[in-house]
Amino acid sequence: MHNNSLFKSLLFIAGILLFVSCDKEYSAIGDALIGDNNFELVKYPSNVVAHNEKIIPIESDNLDVNALGIYDNPAFGKTTANFVTQLALGTLNPTFGANPLIESVYIDVPYFVDATQTAAITTGGNTYVLDSIYGEKLAKIKLSVFESGLDMDSDGVAQTFYTNQNSDFDNYKIGNRLNDDSDKSQNDEFFYNPAQNSVTTKDAAEKETISYSAPGMRLKLNVAFFQNKIFNAPTGTLSVQNVFDKYFRGLYFKVEQSGADKGSLAVINFKKGTITIKYKEDSSTTPVTRVEKTLILNMSGATASLLEQSNPNTDYTSITGNPNRDLGDQKLYLKGGEGSLAVLELFEKKDLIGYDANGNLTGPNNVSDELDKMRKEGWLINDANLIFHIDAKTMKDSYEPDRIYLYDYTNNTTILDYYLGASTANKNTSKYLFGGYLTKNGTLKRGVSYKMNITNHIRNLVKNSEAKNVKLGVVVTEDMNFAEFKMLKTGNAFISKAPKASVMNPLGTILYGSNFPDTDANYSKRLQLEIYYTKPK
Repeated sequence: MHNNSLFKSLLFIAGILLFVSCDKEYSAIGDALIGDNNFELVKYPSNVVAHNEKIIPIESDNLDVNALGIYDNPAFGKTTANFVTQLALGTLNPTFGANPLIESVYIDVPYFVDATQTAAITTGGNTYVLDSIYGEKLAKIKLSVFESGLDMDSDGVAQTFYTNQNSDFDNYKIGNRLNDDSDKSQNDEFFYNPAQNSVTTKDAAEKETISYSAPGMRLKLNVAFFQNKIFNAPTGTLSVQNVFDKYFRGLYFKVEQSGADKGSLAVINFKKGTITIKYKEDSSTTPVTRVEKTLILNMSGATASLLEQSNPNTDYTSITGNPNRDLGDQKLYLKGGEGSLAVLELFEKKDLIGYDANGNLTGPNNVSDELDKMRKEGWLINDANLIFHIDAKTMKDSYEPDRIYLYDYTNNTTILDYYLGASTANKNTSKYLFGGYLTKNGTLKRGVSYKMNITNHIRNLVKNSEAKNVKLGVVVTEDMNFAEFKMLKTGNAFISKAPKASVMNPLGTILYGSNFPDTDANYSKRLQLEIYYTKPK
């Protein structure tokens, strides 16, 4: 152990000496370069051609979070978000005593709470600040929970479902709604309540204890249905999960307008949801007494997000239905779910010159003249960012997404800069250096712009003559940690996939694009690529 410590100390001292030596050498070289004035730091704005692409019905099964509710977005139109999930037995092949009788059945699904929330959950009466709730505050929706009749897997293999399949699940729902309590806040006038939930329990001496939890969806379900479905289940249907999936195909959450209320929509992690069945059965002791038991069903099976679009904004419909793929569009509409994205082409399309390996002119070479010039002159890229300015006037009455996401549109994959910075569980700080954050006006608290860091992407294009100048895609994102893609139900020559995290986000934003006359009042806000580079003299 002593020898090991000595060895580590020697290594540490050697490392310091090496660092000092290298630092002196680097300083000397740097001084020489600066002293001889061999380099010039330059800012270079490059125009970008950007157009819209519509995201038609897209895969929406097994997302990490799902939308539920109604959000009428003035800039885009109305989204009605329904949801379906399979259920998983907390205990396979459960055994019940004699005369089991259910006393209550509750769904519990937690809401996202604002990161600044500090209220303790151990005492009652606290009202929280909810996160990811969009629409009018405390606005009501009609919420109905049905037994689902549509099989979500085939021989244990999950099927693919798309955003436009709500009518399929609606047509196959079974029976009456299960959240049929007389309290209208449980169904016809449901709202996303920011107050704590409370549960009262009694001990053997009938002493009551109240426990509190953070806000969440808490729905009382029909006892008779579960008594029959679970305790009167045919032999073998509760023993294996895939058999149970065939027997009880899950729950379908259907939302509708409630009276004159415009409604609201929440993004929820339903996989953390549970159904708690509390029941009593006869004890096996003598004399026989009634004992309390609990059975849990987890909402962790296959899911589908079902998004209905209606009353679309005419400008949104027009520009996404007829994009100018050659010259670009003046505005870019990014909309999550079954929405839209923007496609970017960097550097001017003109291709008149080209260079061979010796730097001689060769003529057209399928490389932008702008990029050819950078390669020929040996630009050293220090920083490169895409600056997206928001059409604040059109977006003034709409919720704005916190982040946008940039990716390789040509190959449906990430770009180098995506890997800047570590992934974190916090979606707001993950991939921090990659950017995409909403910058707000300090006074109005409204969005002004987004900035994406693509320094390594541009650096690779300039340094590597074999690198392809791919098209880039930009979307709204729910969580930068998810880089997977979902397939469109019917792809075309222009688009076949879109990022999964975009499908998870119900919001949208309108950005200034590229096709502007220089006399336009917003010409200075057009999309540009800002490059800072060191140019050898």
